[in-house]
Amino acid sequence: MIRNLTLALGQLTDPRFRGVLLAGIGLSAALLIGFSVLLVWGAQWLVGPTVTLPWLGEVTWLDNAAGWAVVPFTLIASVFLMVPVASAFTGLFLDRIAQAVEDKHYPGLPPARAQGWLEMARESAGFLGLVVGANLLALIAYLVLAPFALLIFWGVNGFLLGREYAQLVALRHLSRDEAAAFRTRHRAQIWATGILMAIPLSVPILNLLVPVVGAATFTHLFHRINRGSAAPSLRESRRS
Repeated sequence: MIRNLTLALGQLTDPRFRGVLLAGIGLSAALLIGFSVLLVWGAQWLVGPTVTLPWLGEVTWLDNAAGWAVVPFTLIASVFLMVPVASAFTGLFLDRIAQAVEDKHYPGLPPARAQGWLEMARESAGFLGLVVGANLLALIAYLVLAPFALLIFWGVNGFLLGREYAQLVALRHLSRDEAAAFRTRHRAQIWATGILMAIPLSVPILNLLVPVVGAATFTHLFHRINRGSAAPSLRESRRS
């Protein structure tokens, strides 16, 4: 697991990694900045430009105070927002990252299975909905078990991200049924590696690396596992 991660980190200087990383950071930053601006504007709109308070009369600065008050909230919210953001961007960029990893570390592989944009968009949308729904439900656990909120966050999102990355990587070389069987056989290793990806999601700035590093890490995981236990379709392709 650690070996897969170190190999992924060691390839960050690859031009294809850099291009995807810059695009991912730009899109993530734009989304988070847009969310922050929307929250600040919403807080100021709710308070209004002027408020009449007892003994103080008309006050004109509360809207600005409300706007600044939500800034710490947006920093905390960015941790949770990066989970669906990473989930959405994985589907967009995984193919390029996985191909770069395979070209460098696994030469001679058969060409990846062609996936249309519609299939990739459907997979990404499905996972995104699952991630958002599961995290909304997990909010209850965060509140009830507050001292363990971070561990719950890592566990829940490690499972979800591991499921997503493993599925999307496997679908490049396996059928849908074979990819599901791969996830089932190696669920513990996939979950543990997913947790390894979920931990930096809780660290602002560092979480921007997760979509790229996660895609590369799970590409290594898939191929290192399948070297000795490849699914029938992958073994047949390698023989040919």
